[in-house]
Amino acid sequence: MTQPGSATGERAPRAPRRDRRAGRVALLMIDLINDFSFPGGKDLHDRALGTLDAIRNLRDAVEAAGGVVIYVNDNFGEWHSDQSRLVEGAIAKGSVVARELRPRAEDYFIIKPQFSGFYATNLQVLLPKLGANRLILAGTATDICVLFTAADAHMRDYDLWVPSDACVAEADDRHRWALEIMAQSMGAETKPTSRLGVSEWLDRLSASSEGAC
Repeated sequence: MTQPGSATGERAPRAPRRDRRAGRVALLMIDLINDFSFPGGKDLHDRALGTLDAIRNLRDAVEAAGGVVIYVNDNFGEWHSDQSRLVEGAIAKGSVVARELRPRAEDYFIIKPQFSGFYATNLQVLLPKLGANRLILAGTATDICVLFTAADAHMRDYDLWVPSDACVAEADDRHRWALEIMAQSMGAETKPTSRLGVSEWLDRLSASSEGAC
């Protein structure tokens, strides 16, 4: 029998009942399960194809560091939808991005109704239970859902890295100014994965925390 949140019949991932000690990293995969069937969607899809290697490498590195992967996905107006329906629907409509980044059994999946991954979702409950206070944001679009999620994470005092090569917008200038806002107003790291690795970023945060004590 298929468990809730699982499209494969495998057991869905579970979080502990009580919050874990903070210090863990989570990769938030934002709106990557997407059929891109909206004005400008084809161009955005084609741009997102260029992020696939960076995102897959991030996913592997986060898991190697003992972290977790959480898909944070819009319901696209389908209020009775679930993970399986969103995934299969996007792939059926030809989304290469959804096919290549399809969630695995061990990944968490949060459905959001608006731009921010925190708004009216269980994300703000799940992260403390997983002990995740260090967030890496990847996905679409840099200037909308990634930006709004970063802002809400910043207000909740999460450490943030938004790799410039792991997110994308419909236009390069919108991508750049969104990254600039996140860097300057939210203190987010925005270096691409070619210049910064997960372990290096985590080591910097740990060193910074120790220095502040």
